[in-house]
Amino acid sequence: MSNTKTLHPRNFHNNRYDFTTLIKSQDSLKEFVKPNKYGDLSIDFANPDVVIALNKALLSHFYGIKNWEIPKGYLCPPIPGRADYIHHIADLLALSNNGKIPKGKTIKGLDVGVGANCIYPIIGVSIYGWQFLGSDIEKVSIESVLNIINSNEILKENIKIKQQENPSNIFVNIINKDEKYDFTLCNPPFHKSLDEALAGNKRKVQNLTKQRNTKSALNFGGKNNELWCQGGEISFIKNMIKESLSFSKNCLWFTTLVSKKENIPVIYKVLKDVKTVEVKTIEMAHGQKISRIIAWTFLSKDEQKTWVKNRVN
Repeated sequence: MSNTKTLHPRNFHNNRYDFTTLIKSQDSLKEFVKPNKYGDLSIDFANPDVVIALNKALLSHFYGIKNWEIPKGYLCPPIPGRADYIHHIADLLALSNNGKIPKGKTIKGLDVGVGANCIYPIIGVSIYGWQFLGSDIEKVSIESVLNIINSNEILKENIKIKQQENPSNIFVNIINKDEKYDFTLCNPPFHKSLDEALAGNKRKVQNLTKQRNTKSALNFGGKNNELWCQGGEISFIKNMIKESLSFSKNCLWFTTLVSKKENIPVIYKVLKDVKTVEVKTIEMAHGQKISRIIAWTFLSKDEQKTWVKNRVN
């Protein structure tokens, strides 16, 4: 199985997985790697245990993360797609930085709903040297991320974690009034209910295995707040946009993933209602799946330049 050629040009995962090399980084992957019907080394991408072993190998080989564990039943993210989001954020930041991607600790990002896996901050720290705050409403996720951070020297000084005590809030009680963030990112829960999440997972497994699957288990993991919420993706994003208005001067770019194309017109309307200055839509295609990053700012071009100048100084 090869990765789609539509991944970001800087994405490490544009080519086929080199399983021989990855096994050297993560020995537990070895038992899962076998020749496929074409004689190429491959793995069962529908098996969550295998995907976790693959993730450990990828994180070790490409990102210098030697210790990565997530609690059983929690979301095991596909790293190539997550890396794409980070690379597109880097391009976004370059727009107001004379076309140059800003690197290092002066760049601060907020990962809304960091989950138990901490993937976005890990990639951002490893590749670009940025600093992150990760927020989440669930205590188990917070504890998991803290374990990951404390087990990897590269992460210790660069990622902080904060629990959102009120599930109705997104930025409130997370961003302090005197704090500045160059960007926020979010992979919102996009299902409206557990049943919808189970149905979506079933389709995913069928696509991977090309077989009918009647099981209703969440093969790729994911707890309530990771996969579904009241009103689904559109409700979550609408709330995020409305709340971002109160933090318009605290952040250069607010961003979120949008998985459902039919939600775009509603999102644009809400963005217009809160009087954003600039909105960008970045399309990402991973195999058959197409998703989008919606980015918005309340800062004018001059204010963006001032932001960058103040950050550098």
